[in-house]
Amino acid sequence: MTRHDWDTLPAPLRSLIEDRCGEVVKAEEPAAGRNSDFAATLHLAADRRVFCKGVVATSQAARMHQTESRVNGLLPALAPRLLWQVEEEGWLLLGFECVSGRHADLSPGSPDFPAITASVSSLARELANTPADVPALATKVRRMAAWDRLRADPPRELDGWARKNLDLGVAIERSAVELIGGDHLLHTDLHSLNILVGERAWIVDWAWAQTGAAWIDAAFLLIRVIEAGHSPTAAERWAATTDAWAVADADAVTAFAVVVAGMWEYLRLVHPLPSRPAAAAAARDWARHRLGG
Repeated sequence: MTRHDWDTLPAPLRSLIEDRCGEVVKAEEPAAGRNSDFAATLHLAADRRVFCKGVVATSQAARMHQTESRVNGLLPALAPRLLWQVEEEGWLLLGFECVSGRHADLSPGSPDFPAITASVSSLARELANTPADVPALATKVRRMAAWDRLRADPPRELDGWARKNLDLGVAIERSAVELIGGDHLLHTDLHSLNILVGERAWIVDWAWAQTGAAWIDAAFLLIRVIEAGHSPTAAERWAATTDAWAVADADAVTAFAVVVAGMWEYLRLVHPLPSRPAAAAAARDWARHRLGG
């Protein structure tokens, strides 16, 4: 993906954006993020700011931005508000309330966990029975069928534990579809870059919103907590402090852990990115823990 800066956006598009928010004095690009063709904090007059991100409308990532636009009005106050949307000059651009915060620290001993726990619990409480036009996570699991794909054509670099457990992974993956379903609106991509800690723990970037069981966002973040240096036992101890974890069925949690381990392993090998080996290792560690080693 080619990242554009403010000055390389088409002039008519810049004018339309300024019609929505006022004259842009400075555009400050974020240090992280890779799913947008353009992303910047737009500094405006009177010390005002807007966070703007977007894509070329014909790109594959456009669907993700459309999802984020659709769900924003359904989200609790811990998600920045969508202020405007521009679809012109072959672009789709979203303008959000600009919130202050730093990326969350998930390492052992981090002081960020109380705020993170409060926000993850809030998601589970406030997003039940949300009529969102987004896919079901169970449908994604069924279509991706990561363990099935790995077993059908095992990559040479496939992890040894995964290779030994291909049949088990396939069986659990198929049963998981019934276990992880639900009507909660989920973020499904919680990690340190999508949590900004300031006056609260803001949850940003809802491009992968889906529906499923209430405890699943805590489970997705649990894997990142392991990746940050916690043992699976310690990570589950943290997850147990979130509201929805108490109602999570143990078999469903185990099935989810195995499913996600397969998904990360498949992505690591078939669609490699620098961040994926560590996430795959953390997901694998949790799955092994849930299965008793």
